[in-house]
Amino acid sequence: MRYGYWMPVFGGWLRNVEDENMRADWDYVKTLAQRSEDLGYDLSLIAELNLNDIKGEEAPSLDAWSTAAALAAVTKKIELMVAVRPTFHSPALLAKQAANIDHISNGRLSLNVVSSWWQDEAKKYGVHFEQHDDRYARTAEWLHVVDNLWKQDHFTFEGKFYKVTDSILQPKPVSRPRPFIYAGGESEAAKNLIAAQCDGYVMHGDEPAAIGRRIQDLQERRDRLNLPPMKFGVAAYSIVRNTEQEVKKELERITNVQGSAAGYKNYQQWLAGTQLENQVSLQDYSVSNRGLRSGLTGTPQQVADRIGAFEEVGVDLFLLQCSPQLEEMERFSEAVIQVLA
Repeated sequence: MRYGYWMPVFGGWLRNVEDENMRADWDYVKTLAQRSEDLGYDLSLIAELNLNDIKGEEAPSLDAWSTAAALAAVTKKIELMVAVRPTFHSPALLAKQAANIDHISNGRLSLNVVSSWWQDEAKKYGVHFEQHDDRYARTAEWLHVVDNLWKQDHFTFEGKFYKVTDSILQPKPVSRPRPFIYAGGESEAAKNLIAAQCDGYVMHGDEPAAIGRRIQDLQERRDRLNLPPMKFGVAAYSIVRNTEQEVKKELERITNVQGSAAGYKNYQQWLAGTQLENQVSLQDYSVSNRGLRSGLTGTPQQVADRIGAFEEVGVDLFLLQCSPQLEEMERFSEAVIQVLA
């Protein structure tokens, strides 16, 4: 099992807590990334939104790609999984940027390709916003261009969304045959795309049986295409305490829904822009990425048992969130990662 975590580029993960003591600034994310390597974490996911979906649009948030480049230069071991939304990036220019960061990190860059959902953000940043399946059609072309530019020169392509002519990209990425590509999604369009063009499938939080069914579904789609096995990751919000009473108290703190909080403003727009297998409650939404559904909350032994259940259904990677992040990541490392190692 590999343990990753979401970099808190939004200043936290709780929509009902204004200040989580984890600033959205360079000093905090640098400290967290460097400390995480000592704590045994394998990966950090750097999300990409130009507006702050967690704390409200007026709150600060860090740019994903410049943050990733900076972190590549000040870390040594962790994989940097950077989110990228094709509607916001030319494929050829992004392929060039990513190859450069891959060199800075000595092969530690990966992508998390996201086909967007937030219509208002796109409008405010002057980006065209398409309907759901059109966004995935764009992503398929985008990935085709990026993949080929990483692997060959004098590449020419003309599709519905993108056109490049006799393109050259040097230097090629350090990673071979290319940087690892993850993606997530629960619609048919998303799952077909991921099975055909990506290397890993990352999922919102859910209980092990549901995650196991999604893994089996993607494996079967992958097998029909005669492609090698994928890696599978799941989001989880972690709470590790010595007693169940302490766990219950913390759960009540983080799910005390305040409907007027700035972080809940985009709830309906998020639902409208996403195709989900199951309905999401406002309480689920209080913690980002449905992380509480994974159930990594309890005593150290309870959490270890839950991790074992996910491992049995084929999960390779956890993408953890917690608050306040540095202190809780230290707790999780001591109580779980170092014990299970």
